[in-house]
Amino acid sequence: MTTTPVVHALGDLAHGAAHAATVACVCAPPEVLADRPDGTVVRSGPVVAKAHAPDTETPALTARLALAGSPGLSDILLPPLPDPGGPPRAVGGRAVSLWPYGEPVDAADPDAAPWEEAAALLARLHRTPPPHALPPMRGPVKAARAVARMREACPADPAVTPVLAAWRGLPRWARGDGPAPAQRDGFLCHGDLHLGQLVRHPVRDGAWLLIDIDDAGLGEPAWDLARPAAWYAAGLLAPDVWLRFLGAYRAAGGPAVCAEGDPWPDLDVVARALTVQTAALALAKSAAEERRPDEVEQLMIDACVRIASLPPELAAEHAS
Repeated sequence: MTTTPVVHALGDLAHGAAHAATVACVCAPPEVLADRPDGTVVRSGPVVAKAHAPDTETPALTARLALAGSPGLSDILLPPLPDPGGPPRAVGGRAVSLWPYGEPVDAADPDAAPWEEAAALLARLHRTPPPHALPPMRGPVKAARAVARMREACPADPAVTPVLAAWRGLPRWARGDGPAPAQRDGFLCHGDLHLGQLVRHPVRDGAWLLIDIDDAGLGEPAWDLARPAAWYAAGLLAPDVWLRFLGAYRAAGGPAVCAEGDPWPDLDVVARALTVQTAALALAKSAAEERRPDEVEQLMIDACVRIASLPPELAAEHAS
């Protein structure tokens, strides 16, 4: 990975926040945890510095940082560190925030993945009244951007056709074009839930907390269940894992689905939206890398083929 000026600056910020300048330094070199267009993250010891996406709106980010630092959410969201240069300061034209480092989910031990803990955190987040004014949750906007990226990357690929057909079958709000139905809007949402968004905070007795508030805001709470629901529907998430996740969410009083019975009427639209988003990103990335989609990516593309084959009357019913 090429070290960029932004990475250097983030390393300096994280290192400076990790200890006072008067302390003798025995720190390891800063570690790049992620370096993508939508976020660059560098760690130095117990501190992480994050440069947010270049198009991040400062007022929205400020509101989201305040959300993560809200006392009423301290056992749900990882709070940011105080930053005398912000919040948020800027590096290379990108807004930057500072965070305590937390231990991530162990990707090498899938059986220990904290699905129940993630579900309980989501349920508590969804049940918490918004502490202040917040922007909309950005999940549907990210799905729309994935589709646009696919269209640009591989317009002539025949695999794009069923993905677009599945996309057009979604209601406007799920395509980032308007709010969700009023009775389902206005809940606190994370906006991009996956296992990479959980860390153990050493100061909180190793409890799991949600991280990455870039997409958080008000919206349809079912969106936060969309990725595991889509994976389950596509055969990527084992039925017993899905049932554990769903059961834990219901046991914690989560409002996104009915308390008992078939949850799919509440999840169908969002699961289809995340299926399209994942398939669109798979096609865009494989085109950019001049390769065929891998097995997992192809499963999501195939799921779009099935969605696109829904009878028109059934698609209209689901999209209403």
